[in-house]
Amino acid sequence: MARPLGQERAAIEEEGRNLPERRQRLGEKEREAAIQAVEKTGLLKLDGKRWGGHVARIRTLGIEEEEKRLKA
Repeated sequence: MARPLGQERAAIEEEGRNLPERRQRLGEKEREAAIQAVEKTGLLKLDGKRWGGHVARIRTLGIEEEEKRLKA
């Protein structure tokens, strides 16, 4: 049986209030997954100077260009 319109409206408003929180949790999960992927590659084992060099090149060149150079 269908819900009354008032209940339906309240349910939609509740979902709308929860949406930013869900987006934040999803962003946190994505960030954690990215960190785990970097850990698996061994990049976090680099010394600070080498890691900083990669980050600086990414900032300067952009991620796409840095990826192309790493693949070459």
